[in-house]
Amino acid sequence: MNLPPNEPPNVKDPTTPYALMGGEPTVRALVKRFYELMDTLPEAYGIRKLHPADLSTSEDKLYLYLTGWLGGPQLYVEKFGHPRLRGRHLPFAIGGEEAKQWMLCMRQAMTECIANEILRDKLDKALTDLAEFMRNQAD
Repeated sequence: MNLPPNEPPNVKDPTTPYALMGGEPTVRALVKRFYELMDTLPEAYGIRKLHPADLSTSEDKLYLYLTGWLGGPQLYVEKFGHPRLRGRHLPFAIGGEEAKQWMLCMRQAMTECIANEILRDKLDKALTDLAEFMRNQAD
């Protein structure tokens, strides 16, 4: 997927990534596993320390956001308005290492939760672009 970094992958296609990956249960499992990995992998310490001790609010917001970004219901927008992701992340120092750690957790979660390898590869590219777009620190 060649997407602008803040845009969802191909939401106009009736066969959305959200539907292809199994909808709500898979997105929930993906986000839950992502935060479990972030919370336990020593290699993710840098990104973990940017989050609150209780990850439940972060988990909920990522679930809401990814649901819409993947082509499902626009739950995040309905609850909070436009995501303005980059602006919401500006208070946090996000450099190349943080983007790398975020993607480490997301890649492993996708491997464990999304069976379709082609879809995983496309999402990996789009999410890598998104993680890089969030960077606000030079390395």
